[in-house]
Amino acid sequence: MDRVVLNHVTYRYPIAEENALNDVSLRIKEGEFCSIIGANGSGKTTLCNVIRGFIPKFYQGDLEGQVLINGRDIAQVELGSLATEVGFVFQNPFTQISGIANTVYEELAFGLENMGVEPDVIRRRVEDVLRLTKTEAFRDRNPYQLSGGQQQRIALAAILIMEQDIMVIDEPTSQLDPQSTDDVFEVIKLMKDMGRTIVLVEHKMEQIARYSDHIIVLDQGRVVLEGTPREVITNPDCAKYHTRLPQCTNIGLGLKKRGVDLGELPITTDEAVGQICTYMGR
Repeated sequence: MDRVVLNHVTYRYPIAEENALNDVSLRIKEGEFCSIIGANGSGKTTLCNVIRGFIPKFYQGDLEGQVLINGRDIAQVELGSLATEVGFVFQNPFTQISGIANTVYEELAFGLENMGVEPDVIRRRVEDVLRLTKTEAFRDRNPYQLSGGQQQRIALAAILIMEQDIMVIDEPTSQLDPQSTDDVFEVIKLMKDMGRTIVLVEHKMEQIARYSDHIIVLDQGRVVLEGTPREVITNPDCAKYHTRLPQCTNIGLGLKKRGVDLGELPITTDEAVGQICTYMGR
């Protein structure tokens, strides 16, 4: 089943002279981890706002084409109704946190309370999410007293608890150190393992190569490359679109130029280590 379908979507912001998206067509399947990559200004965040229905229902402008979420045309769906199907995680967790909860426990319960969920169900779901995301240690902490990485994990947990089918996540690790980045990606992987469909905008190619099922490259509002991580990352055109390659792929390319052919270019660290060990053992 296709969770997200765009058919020839073009969009221009009000008073802008050029389109932010140009004739974009794509399909994202149920349970798929799809990463959207490209240079700054390529249209990634705009695409996220189209998928979550904020364009054109919140942001105005000219939208052409068709956007289907779970088979429904978003032009015919109320934004509030769409919010029960599509969750969104902001780049900055400060934007996500409600600001009225004194503890992480209350923060996770906040959205469910607004939906009128029964108290017993809320308690069960909060406890389950704290356990699944390994954030039990934060349950009685004030969200604003957590580190940036911890806050982003809570922001993800607050979306996970709502049980939406589709998770749109916009650069969740842009302000985080490597360990916090790994922690956040473990939560995103948990979402996928639970059957959620993930639409991720991210620049950290090591994680994208490791976790993604499907990569879409945008350039000037157009889809210019699409496929599996290996198909996209090893495509010679990938770097042309100002997309950084994983370090292990760059190492493989560098070794190849020096006459050390590892075979297929590695796209993850584990692949690179295995290929180098095999080469050294010849």
